[in-house]
Amino acid sequence: MRPARRASCAGPTSSAAAARSLLDVEVIGDALPELRVREAVAYAAASAGIADGHVAVSFVDTERIAHLNAEHRGIEAPTDVLSFPIDEDGAVAGERELGDVVICPAQTEDLLEAVVHGVLHLTGMDHERDEGEMLALQAEIRGWLS
Repeated sequence: MRPARRASCAGPTSSAAAARSLLDVEVIGDALPELRVREAVAYAAASAGIADGHVAVSFVDTERIAHLNAEHRGIEAPTDVLSFPIDEDGAVAGERELGDVVICPAQTEDLLEAVVHGVLHLTGMDHERDEGEMLALQAEIRGWLS
């Protein structure tokens, strides 16, 4: 797992704008405007120094997220967001596949925050193992998206 990298407090930079054009973001569902999802993905990925690759963000119902949560985490209940990293740190042939983020709008208070949260997990961050860095960065990025 990569060490957490902290973005500067200076706010979005040209690296985030560049990431936006190099990241292939697939949005499945219409819970948020596609442009807002792409922007949130770009800022979260750029905060970890990731400027290219593919990310899929899916918006699903409560039944689907509960099934995925049970299947992949052994928790028989719905949740707000799940992340499924694919390439992580290994060498890749072709376009980097960062992974999938699955969000249940019915279980989520802030959909943009859920997108950021899911993508930060794809970059290797984990709020269950760090000392608050991921959630602090998530809050900072969410502020940029206001």
